[in-house]
Amino acid sequence: MPPKRKVAVALESPSDNEGSSQSQSTTKKAKAKAQERQPADTGGLAPNGQPTNKGFKYYVEAEDPDLLVLTETKVNGDPKDDLLNCRFDHRTWSISDKKSYSGTAVLSKHKPISVSMDLPGHPDPNHVKGRIITLEFGGCYVVATYVTNAGQGLKTLSEKNTWNQHFTTYIRDLDKKKPVIWMGDLNVAPTAKDLANPKSNWNKTPGYTKDETEAFEHILNPPESEQGAEKFVDVWRQRHPDDQHYTYFSYRFNCRSKGIGWRLDMFVVSERIVEKVKMCEIRSEIYGASDHVPVVMEIESGLVMGMP
Repeated sequence: MPPKRKVAVALESPSDNEGSSQSQSTTKKAKAKAQERQPADTGGLAPNGQPTNKGFKYYVEAEDPDLLVLTETKVNGDPKDDLLNCRFDHRTWSISDKKSYSGTAVLSKHKPISVSMDLPGHPDPNHVKGRIITLEFGGCYVVATYVTNAGQGLKTLSEKNTWNQHFTTYIRDLDKKKPVIWMGDLNVAPTAKDLANPKSNWNKTPGYTKDETEAFEHILNPPESEQGAEKFVDVWRQRHPDDQHYTYFSYRFNCRSKGIGWRLDMFVVSERIVEKVKMCEIRSEIYGASDHVPVVMEIESGLVMGMP
């Protein structure tokens, strides 16, 4: 049996998630030797890069991912965290120009071939900073994102649409070269099963609008106009077609105790490698570190590293 690779991504976002009236952030972890999302306290890190959350430390030690993705880190420089620096030799922090804002990190035990923090074609590079990191490994690309929010009252939906337009082109171009593992806070609830109150939020709340859900669906299932484009798979949803579990619970109104949440964090992979995934789960039992919970995926290590 081929060895598995643990991709754990611990993600985190503040409770207001850039002004969203509903829970728009999520923590997830990918244990296909890649992990994603951070706790609500920037993955246990303060903006000065110092560790602040013991629960985050214990979680990372227990999960022991090969690759950890953190979103909405809000750090202003490379963190001085002994746990992360000792456990992961290869660390990339994408930091926003705006102080203590957004931020994405990918921490890996394995050296990537290349690293980039750009979204080709996007008209505003400053908008991209802190939101995307791409690592190239021998067998695939790993793309970590903290996707922009459509904003309270959908005031930044046009910016979200611009992001989605260029990101769709980007992930398609990558997929033509190597399979892709995309993970992080995607800031979209793809279907009515992915949030507790779909009717009251439809086309009113960021993360659950026609524009956003259609953009995500078009990545999974390309329209006929995109000839030659390959499909992608939302891994957790494929394995749990009828379940309603969430990755984000607002701190307001005791949403977690009431089960009022959103599934915003996920792993999406090129369809041709989905059979290599061994496990993908939402760590619903994790409390306290964030308004998001981790999502974990395990995948065959040879697929990631490009080894038979």
